[in-house]
Amino acid sequence: MRIARFIWHNGIRYGAVEGERVHALAGNPFGPDGAAGLRVGAPVAPLAAVRLLAPCAPAKVFLVGRNYAKHVQELAHEMPSEPLISSKPITTVIGPEAAIVHPGALSRDVHYEGELALVIGRTCHRVDEADALDYVLGYTCANDVTARDLQNRDGQWVRAKGFDTFCPLGPWIETALHPEDVQVTTRLNGAVKQDARTSAMIFPLARLVSAVSRFTTLVPGDILLTGTPEGVGPMVPGDVVEVEIEGIGVLRNHLVAEDGED
Repeated sequence: MRIARFIWHNGIRYGAVEGERVHALAGNPFGPDGAAGLRVGAPVAPLAAVRLLAPCAPAKVFLVGRNYAKHVQELAHEMPSEPLISSKPITTVIGPEAAIVHPGALSRDVHYEGELALVIGRTCHRVDEADALDYVLGYTCANDVTARDLQNRDGQWVRAKGFDTFCPLGPWIETALHPEDVQVTTRLNGAVKQDARTSAMIFPLARLVSAVSRFTTLVPGDILLTGTPEGVGPMVPGDVVEVEIEGIGVLRNHLVAEDGED
């Protein structure tokens, strides 16, 4: 099932995307029964007629750094011995087609980072790796936008990855994905910049969920970005970036200057 969050008749709703239409959805995607408790109803509108939002409103957004060996090598970092976990403020979250805002004079080197994101469906705390994916509702596309110069200067990631609009998510949550070996492709102005499979991750998805849950309680709707492959690079205002993940779809955003202009 593809679960979308969208604006319709001035209200925010969840729906199921089937083909080119959005259908009504009975039940709570983040309730105790998860996707199993949902029922697809009548068509609501053509997909092109609704404004898609980020597919959930997370309480927390976590990210994993250096989870593809070739990306570690391209940035000349050491290979991690355990997952490197950081976070983004929830004000970074935007949806498909929304504008990523360049931080202006605060950064001269803003990069795209296409990633697979996990969406937590059930509360979990200190879960074993063997059970970790049972707590995942589904998967979506993410762009872990990063001010690379600030990341290098600060020696940590909070400011570099924490600007408002620096976490595009979407276009929807795919609950039926088998995420262990899918293609992650990032295009900048139509040119392919990143192209790798999730099977190249250093730490598998279950390990990541388990690792985060060891130090904090994950609640329904929380997001975990799972790392970016090699090929990261700079964006400038006016650029259009697309993150496409096999079996999910395409997340498209554009970068604007701080004053809102391309």
